[in-house]
Amino acid sequence: MNCRSEVLEVTVEARQVEEAMLALLHTILLHRSTGKFHYKKEGTYSIGTVGTLDIDCDFIDFTFVRVSSEELDRMIRKAVSEFKEALSNSGSDGIGQISLEFYQKKKSRWPFSDECIPWEVWSIKVNVVNLANEQERQICREKVGEKLGEKVINVVEVINRHEYLPKMPTQSEVDNVFDTSLKDVQPYLYKITYQITDCLGTSVSTTMRRLIKDTLAL
Repeated sequence: MNCRSEVLEVTVEARQVEEAMLALLHTILLHRSTGKFHYKKEGTYSIGTVGTLDIDCDFIDFTFVRVSSEELDRMIRKAVSEFKEALSNSGSDGIGQISLEFYQKKKSRWPFSDECIPWEVWSIKVNVVNLANEQERQICREKVGEKLGEKVINVVEVINRHEYLPKMPTQSEVDNVFDTSLKDVQPYLYKITYQITDCLGTSVSTTMRRLIKDTLAL
């Protein structure tokens, strides 16, 4: 199986990291989750509904939609919080990457553990910049909101392509494809990982500052 790989990149100030990551990760998971399966007998099932919530950001001019499951939100927030903390500990400027990998399990014979086979990976590169004053922060608030809107559209376009998805499993195999541990939603099996680099590339910082200065000049 070929694993599909997508890369997104955002430039934000430190206080925007959490909201930007939550907006993108929740957007992807919204489209990679189903309602709970209710099996009547093997091969026959119904699918529950997926509730949604509109979330307004505090530090970005942006509103995103997420699955209403509080359990799923807590799991995503925990991963993003760990990433944000690691990024902040790397210094005032930094660059990091958080990845959302979807996989399915392939049962192995005893005594070997199950094999996890990735089928889609989303990598979000994050560049953190320092801004000089409140005027720059306000412009950044607007510009990051615009960029996030573009990224969300990009995510939806990619997901709407007719490419590989794991086939709907039988009742005995549903845990090989979906995370069934949540009571109100059923995302495809996934894991979130991250990595941090200590320094920010000069080109990224310069690009953001040029964007802000160009806006100030208008």
